[in-house]
Amino acid sequence: MITKVKNFVGQVKIELQKCSWPWDTKEKGFRRYKELTDSTLVVVIAMLLLGGYVALFDFVLVNVVHFFTRIH
Repeated sequence: MITKVKNFVGQVKIELQKCSWPWDTKEKGFRRYKELTDSTLVVVIAMLLLGGYVALFDFVLVNVVHFFTRIH
């Protein structure tokens, strides 16, 4: 059992060394994570734009349905 766990951990370590990480290991400080922060910023902006589009579309549809269904 212990041998299997050691073998598994060793294989995981080997596979993680093959990975491409989203930061530069040569940089220091916050500049090290430039690619990571840029990607996060793109995702946040995309979600804000998508949220605004959905909210606008919902507002228009609610008003159109209300216009056609209101009772005088």
